[in-house]
Amino acid sequence: MKIICIGRNYTNHIEELKNERPTEPVVFMKPDSAVLLKQHPFVIPEFSEDVHHEIEIIVKINKVGKYIEPKFAHKYYDEISVGIDFTARDLQEKLKTKGLPWEKAKAFDGSAVIGDFVPKTDYVSVENLNFELKNNSETVQKGNTSFMLWQIDELVAYVSQYFTLKIGDIIFTGTPAGVAAVKPNDVLEGFLEDKKLFRIQVK
Repeated sequence: MKIICIGRNYTNHIEELKNERPTEPVVFMKPDSAVLLKQHPFVIPEFSEDVHHEIEIIVKINKVGKYIEPKFAHKYYDEISVGIDFTARDLQEKLKTKGLPWEKAKAFDGSAVIGDFVPKTDYVSVENLNFELKNNSETVQKGNTSFMLWQIDELVAYVSQYFTLKIGDIIFTGTPAGVAAVKPNDVLEGFLEDKKLFRIQVK
């Protein structure tokens, strides 16, 4: 199982970090060791003093695909959820300044929270989904997939041009504005529409 992540897919998040708007999807990877195990807390790594939460819509691939046409992309996933792409922002900024890859800031152990998956057929359209992250019961990030620069099906098709998609692969589709540092004893809860799909504690 591999985790394929999309960066800079919401204009408001691009603006809050003062990044350049991309002309094509920004893609990076996380290894399977990045998955935070169920019922485990997220432990802030010693190498960062500024780890940010980034809630995202995620999809699980259900069959092998390569060079998928956008019109067929919907057939390659039938479950969706929300997850967190934890980012060591201080380390990422150092790496970006030097023109180096982001993996140390994005792909460290426990950096990928994967919520409980639900059938996409529970929803009218994946192109109009509300999702949010609560920290200690207060909403800190809120988004809707209609504001994506590239919709889910476009992303599935795009990444399949470079990587063969396999059963169980996860695609993180980008985060809206509102990213912020987490602190010990924070409790993070992720919602898709009105359904809570994960709850984790920070240590």
